[in-house]
Amino acid sequence: MAIELPEWAWQKPEARLALQARDVGAVFRLAQQYGGHSQQRIASAVDMTQSRVNEIINSRRTVKELDVFERIADGLTMPDDARHILGLASNSRVRAGGSAFDLAAFPEVVRVYSAQAAAASEIQRQARQAAEVDVLAVRGLGLIGLNDSLLRNCLTREDKPRARVRVMLLDPDCDAVAVRAEEIGESPDSLAAGIRLAEFRLQELSDVCDIEVYRYQLIPTWRIVRVDETTYVSAFDAGWEGHESATYKVMETPYGPLYRGFRRMFNALVGDAVRTV
Repeated sequence: MAIELPEWAWQKPEARLALQARDVGAVFRLAQQYGGHSQQRIASAVDMTQSRVNEIINSRRTVKELDVFERIADGLTMPDDARHILGLASNSRVRAGGSAFDLAAFPEVVRVYSAQAAAASEIQRQARQAAEVDVLAVRGLGLIGLNDSLLRNCLTREDKPRARVRVMLLDPDCDAVAVRAEEIGESPDSLAAGIRLAEFRLQELSDVCDIEVYRYQLIPTWRIVRVDETTYVSAFDAGWEGHESATYKVMETPYGPLYRGFRRMFNALVGDAVRTV
């Protein structure tokens, strides 16, 4: 007989990571932690022996067969977004739940921070090991341009492989500079000078990473930091800087539109931009 976990349990970051890694042992531990189910109860639900479930939980055995993943997903009554992360098709059965669970249509948003500062330590930890980093900013001084910026020290460590870093900055000579300067109460000349300073400082990173710097000409809207398969998204608006905005942590999932959409947008901007570094 199938078992169910609380709807919110499948939304937890550790659940998402376990599903992405196809770590069934971790998934079974979640069933114990958030559902209070015993190994025997889990075994009954997924049509396994209790000893097999014990071996999987204790990492002495792994699951690789698609039909077993299907049986586990059915036995734990996984919602469709969890099945998708696991690499499975939707279930034809409709799971009961209130209208609030409609948010599960966006399973890739795994955390929301009040501002960039609240996410800083996590972003830096990931950036220290990243193979790829993309940045979309206005001038980027607080993100990567200055010695004490969010990302700079993470990318200049000599004990890590060279990362590919792409940085998009607002073109200091475009009309959008005056618009953005007025929004934040700064002079256009000051904002343009800050962008040029950032470009100059980013040239210095060419010794430690494969850096590319581009200029775009659109009114700034999105502020993006992509670190491998995780994207941190915030927004620019009149009266506030991007680092003051709420920051959404978006993880790549098989069917999620946000991660892929922001990456596609970034690549399109690069295609139309002028490279300066």
